[in-house]
Amino acid sequence: MSERIILRTGEALVAGGPPGTAAEPEVVIGELDGPVGVALATLTGDQVKGHTRVFALLNTDIQVRPVTLMVSKVTVKDPRYTNILMGTVQAAIANGVLDAVRAGDIPKEKANDLGIIVSVWLAPTVIKDDKLDHKILFDIHRQAMAKAIHKAMNHQPSIDWLLEHQEEIRHKYYLMGLDGKI
Repeated sequence: MSERIILRTGEALVAGGPPGTAAEPEVVIGELDGPVGVALATLTGDQVKGHTRVFALLNTDIQVRPVTLMVSKVTVKDPRYTNILMGTVQAAIANGVLDAVRAGDIPKEKANDLGIIVSVWLAPTVIKDDKLDHKILFDIHRQAMAKAIHKAMNHQPSIDWLLEHQEEIRHKYYLMGLDGKI
């Protein structure tokens, strides 16, 4: 049996597609009988207008395992945004979870014992894009979710790596602020 997974965190940023298709999931993963399970149940029952929490589904009634709760980082106000978030992105998140199980990042034998909470960022500009490529959007969010889980389950980046590279890394928006671009 695998070790107990109390609480792991991870994030990923995957870009490179057309404007509005970048993905930046942040995940919390842990046993359902621990703090993650309590948080998952609490979030599910404490819905907030504009930030509805939903399970990641492969299709309208096929929930993914481990159970994965999506929480939008953006206030949802537009039905078109809702349809993209609760359609293309929801399916991508679910597939990313299964990719992580298939890759061994999440032990298959723990699939019914773990829960995942994912904060999902979807660019609000997608509602203005009449030529939005849903395949690219799906692929990027799927890849980002699997990457975030991989990082969480493998404790990446490590504290040694962070300490070694701390002075080399600058937040891109901090640099843009220094340049007067934001």
